[in-house]
Amino acid sequence: MGSPDGVLRLSQLPSLRFLCGTSTIVLLASCLTFGEANSQSVQWVERTLRRLPLEEKVGQMLQVRYYADYKDFESPDYKQVRDQLEKYHIGSVVCGMHFNKFGPIRSSPLDAAKVANQLQRDSKLPLLLAADLERGVATRLNDVPSFPWPMAFGAVADANDVERFAAVTAREARAVGIQWALAPVADVNSNPANPVINDRSFGEDPEHVGALVAAFIRGAHANGLLVTAKHFPGNGDTSVDSHRAVASVNANLAHLQKIEFPPFKAAISGGVDSIMLAHARVPALEPDVDKITTISGNVVNGVLKGELGFKGVVVTDALEMRGITKLYDPTKGSPTARATVDAIKAGCDVIMMPTDLDGAFHAVIDAVTSGEIPESRIDESVRKILEMKAAVGLDKNRLVDLDQVAALTGKPEDIAFGQEVADKAVTLVRDNTNLLPLKSNISSAKVAEAGDPLSEQRMVAVILAEALEEKNGQAFEREIRARRADATIFHFDGRFSASMIPELLKAIADADQIVLATYVLHGAARQAVVKGNQVSYFGLQGLSGQLFQEIVSKYPQKTAVIALGSPYLIESFPQIQTYVCTYAMASTSEISAVKALFGEVQNRAKLPITLPGIAPRGFSLPWPVKNTAKAGRIRRLR
Repeated sequence: MGSPDGVLRLSQLPSLRFLCGTSTIVLLASCLTFGEANSQSVQWVERTLRRLPLEEKVGQMLQVRYYADYKDFESPDYKQVRDQLEKYHIGSVVCGMHFNKFGPIRSSPLDAAKVANQLQRDSKLPLLLAADLERGVATRLNDVPSFPWPMAFGAVADANDVERFAAVTAREARAVGIQWALAPVADVNSNPANPVINDRSFGEDPEHVGALVAAFIRGAHANGLLVTAKHFPGNGDTSVDSHRAVASVNANLAHLQKIEFPPFKAAISGGVDSIMLAHARVPALEPDVDKITTISGNVVNGVLKGELGFKGVVVTDALEMRGITKLYDPTKGSPTARATVDAIKAGCDVIMMPTDLDGAFHAVIDAVTSGEIPESRIDESVRKILEMKAAVGLDKNRLVDLDQVAALTGKPEDIAFGQEVADKAVTLVRDNTNLLPLKSNISSAKVAEAGDPLSEQRMVAVILAEALEEKNGQAFEREIRARRADATIFHFDGRFSASMIPELLKAIADADQIVLATYVLHGAARQAVVKGNQVSYFGLQGLSGQLFQEIVSKYPQKTAVIALGSPYLIESFPQIQTYVCTYAMASTSEISAVKALFGEVQNRAKLPITLPGIAPRGFSLPWPVKNTAKAGRIRRLR
């Protein structure tokens, strides 16, 4: 891994320090590193593999979901997971999230660590704990650095920042008992209509994405975290969400080799531990329309392992997704069970979250017993899984030190770094020169002063989304009020009442400056038929969408639109005259957006993607500087 034979040599890594139980373990020459083991660790892997009966070996290949917010370890939710560990001999678990009416529920680092330790105690073999850490542990936990999405790092284009981000992520993940990141995203977001990748990608240039993927791997590995490049062979050129339907990557082989493969090649060269597959048809690699990547031996064994030479763990995407279950006729048996067998036959090592866990477990055992799958094929996968466990020290100690969690997570310098990255990522795409920079430091008392040239400059800020998390918009509003105490601020999401709209419409009609903060999710690209033609629509739906349309259509001159999330919003609204991209809905990105509006951010970030008809990749405008003389000449914009 990182050397010509795919093994990361001990000499290539600094000493790795991470917490196990009450001891601090230092990975030195006597310990296993990524891909290379000492004799003791090799013996543990081989001894463990020999002792496992078939049922337990099959269980090592199965991955189920757990949560970090259990009320107690006797709750029905936790007992269900514990029963799964025992009954099916589960080898790895992935951290999920519960939701309430305010959005996802995130746990504290300490609670997450307690759950991790309990899971390890309840498992016969040490467990691999995995999590989607595409923007750090903030995707699952509170009170940790709030990093923006990967596309923000793509806009900054600094591999050192990505490496440091991965290092922070690794230290915090290991502190709470997570050893395996289901990140980084290696997809090249070359299709603006992509409804599932979007700002999860570093961008649309393959070499640029590959360099940042490699930087993430370096930072994670140097701090003891296993990583996953996803979603092979590339999910950035699809226009269907594989969570809901069967997606297709219809590019020819030359396109795949030029655009989709380079980031995965960079990941493999960088020593990536695992690669996750896309639930997608790829006709250039697999002509059988009934075989998506996940169940295609041509793709997994032929291309990924053969042509690209990947020797690590191959992970399916979640088998609960419609992108695979729709391929199977439920009248002919459990779709999940049949998909699991097909995935293993194709070369997959870890089966993620099969909906029918019992069916999947017994189907694989039956397939081995009948000779459909050789037991040596199971051994091949289980050996790699055990090697991953030994690589992060689980063969020696599987618990984390709860007394150290607070000290290792949410460090002030890491929180400040998250804000720094968000600040550097903000990109000015359009500027009509009438609004920016906004004038700050206006108190309510000063606004009332007669003769003040700014006393009639009324500002309205609108926080607009289909659905907001409970904390979304709080930092944005706080930062606006700190600079403009006189501003009128509205929060509108998918839960607001239509009766509130007249008040908003009157306020924006009377306003001189409108700041429109839009929270646009990854899946904001939607297909629609207009005058007989299929087109992509980017933006909000329902009342939120109607409000957005009215504001940007009637008042483009006096409206600054902030894209918190997907940068593609402007494609459906070319009348926008002032447009700022942050690439994320993180609280740090909210703060950065306000700082930029008021001229406090002067960065050099550039679009990491193309906005067709709007701006090319690599484009940005220079931020306008503050001009105090301009304030007295501001005209009311109608």
